[in-house]
Amino acid sequence: MLELVDLSCGYGAFNAAANLSLKLRPGTITALLGANGAGKSSTLMCVAGHVDLQAGKILFGEQDISQLPATQRVRSGIAISPEGRRLFKDLSVEDNLRVGGLIHPTSVYAKDRDRVLDLFPRLGERMTSLAGNLSGGEQQMLAIGRALMTRPKLIMIDELSLGLMPKIIDQCYQALKLLRNEGMTVLLVEQNTERALSVADDVCVLESGRTVWKGSALDARNDPSLTAAYLGLH
Repeated sequence: MLELVDLSCGYGAFNAAANLSLKLRPGTITALLGANGAGKSSTLMCVAGHVDLQAGKILFGEQDISQLPATQRVRSGIAISPEGRRLFKDLSVEDNLRVGGLIHPTSVYAKDRDRVLDLFPRLGERMTSLAGNLSGGEQQMLAIGRALMTRPKLIMIDELSLGLMPKIIDQCYQALKLLRNEGMTVLLVEQNTERALSVADDVCVLESGRTVWKGSALDARNDPSLTAAYLGLH
């Protein structure tokens, strides 16, 4: 689905991630883990086309998308729910969803919106509310929903549970499982390591922009040295 080949990315002369090679299997959840500043968010934003690719290649399906602008990457099937959510706070929930669906005909908007509302029923009660007036959990649901309106094959979600109540986190993770069951591929950045490992199929751990571990989530959970050294679990 997605393959990063010796990817290095960053901002100007600053190198946020270096020589990262990673393959995402279709219909799976891959967790990209590591401490703050490890390069996780920069990697996602580079795949989305918002951070400079300094070296390497990004392959999506059979296509090399390394030089495609962000808009074309969205059209090819890549969506991101970014850290901080970055909603249009002066627009309503419905209008945020409309923005997400702009690349598709208006005739399919209602169907795509209803799919999002099936995943996140709470948004259905808030359709006329301004995004800026939503709770943190509702904003996270809307950010994911807006990304889903693009009909992606791959959705990347940055810091899913940050600042959210446990009940909302449960709902978001349940939505991820449903999306995977539908065949969608998910790349997840998450500080809540235990939750990420509970749902992920595969794991990649970064430290200071470099890969220190790759493998299955099961192997990650069963590797005491890994969990203690890099994932904050004991």
